[in-house]
Amino acid sequence: MIKESSLALSDARARNNVSAGDYFIQIIEAGETIRIIDLEGNQAADTLFYNAQDPSERYSATDTIREQAALYLTTGSKLKTNLNRDLLEITADTCGRHDTVGGACSTESNTVRYDLEKRCMHACRDSWMLAIAEHDEYGLEKEDIGHNINFFMNVPVTPDGQLKFADGVSAPGKYVELTAKMDTIVLISNCPQLNNPCNAYNPTPIEVAIWAAA
Repeated sequence: MIKESSLALSDARARNNVSAGDYFIQIIEAGETIRIIDLEGNQAADTLFYNAQDPSERYSATDTIREQAALYLTTGSKLKTNLNRDLLEITADTCGRHDTVGGACSTESNTVRYDLEKRCMHACRDSWMLAIAEHDEYGLEKEDIGHNINFFMNVPVTPDGQLKFADGVSAPGKYVELTAKMDTIVLISNCPQLNNPCNAYNPTPIEVAIWAAA
């Protein structure tokens, strides 16, 4: 559901531009709001969320899909943890829907989807691993990489249950906004994928803005 935010960027406590192929990692406290902005359109922001107090509790696509009885995420969607607790809620969304079943690109998926010679091209899982290695203060390990959300990504599910990577439904300046229900580690890979036509083979920057709790 399309819903504009009432928050002004000028009031954000932090603003960060994240280049394609780069990562963002930070804790947002309960009650704070984070906005992810698709600056140039049809860019995928592959995102992981964790309970900052205990990262073994993390975003669960299965619990989220089951509880809301919907495959796609948008305004009003409550993001559930693997303990079926509320982690965040999408409070504004000008894109309309976001994927949480397509997973993230990796060296393995580059090989399967594209070609053996594409295997070593940079992928979102590489960005997450780099973030974990460079920020051990968050207490994350390789095995903590699990379900993710592909904000702004369009992955329709076909009638026979297959996934189809389709043209994006986003556009320059579209955004999604989430309010944290608990202290949350946010780990974003701004997707570097050069082989998928959904971004016109041109990955672009995103912006991440954070507002303090009201």
